[in-house]
Amino acid sequence: MEKITYIVQEDDKNERLDKLIASKFPDFSRNKIKKMLDEKAIIVNKKNEKPSYKVVWGDYITILVKDPEVTSINPEAISLDITYEDEDLIVVNKPTGMVVHPANGHFTGTLVNAALNHCDNLSSINGVCRPGVVHRIDKDTSGLIVMAKNNETHQFLAQQFKEKTVKRMYYALCHGTIEHNKGTVDAPIGRDKNERKRMAIVAGGKNAVTHFEVIERIGPYTFINCQLETGRTHQIRVHLSYIGYPLVGDEKYGPKKTISKNGQFLHAAALGFIHPKTKALLQFEAPLPAYFSEFLEKCRKQYLIYR
Repeated sequence: MEKITYIVQEDDKNERLDKLIASKFPDFSRNKIKKMLDEKAIIVNKKNEKPSYKVVWGDYITILVKDPEVTSINPEAISLDITYEDEDLIVVNKPTGMVVHPANGHFTGTLVNAALNHCDNLSSINGVCRPGVVHRIDKDTSGLIVMAKNNETHQFLAQQFKEKTVKRMYYALCHGTIEHNKGTVDAPIGRDKNERKRMAIVAGGKNAVTHFEVIERIGPYTFINCQLETGRTHQIRVHLSYIGYPLVGDEKYGPKKTISKNGQFLHAAALGFIHPKTKALLQFEAPLPAYFSEFLEKCRKQYLIYR
């Protein structure tokens, strides 16, 4: 279940509760909002109010959104770029544009649909919609992701993510010229109180730390690598936007007009973890996708900058 919060602003005051929810969260239909109010899934200052309740500046609204009711996920014959596989786990180089697991609006064509067709078994710890899913990367982020084939492997890998011992390195292309060669962004991330599909730097959010290093400055862009210390939703995208260097192609956290049809220029290039059975350190790398490397070359020629 997802918890969404919204604090009523001065411009919102005296608006009906149901109309305010409809205006702030257009994904919710009127019938959906009515049902959530009836089911007491919309709470105002820890109280259940009627749809006609007139909101007050500063009211704290909490919306509880149930996970989609899915009883089964169909395997689909979708090709996978498999980096490594054994009886316990599989490491896949996910293409941009592919959602990791089924959710509202994406019940087919996901990595899980493809993995169910390829693998005999996947772990069941995360339920029907997310079999095998230990961690995620965004739809429009390409690169390496590990999936567990059994619950023991899932728990072992999940513990490594929790203890922050998993190596995760990303390549990213940012707007602007980052002058310093290395840096760290340490800023808490939580749900944007004004837009439920966005994350933001918020007081009281979850601890989030991103380390970055400049690889190349190319005209109006900076090509960097990012090392994740934590793994929050949209972490790199939010952190880089926060310090003034949003990702190229990221319409959600950067310029609305984008030069990319492939989403943000972000690629999970390296992944390292301890194998649950052999206890050996496994490390994998995935090359930049063609659209990313081709754009870099185009920029180098355009701005006459070479390594």
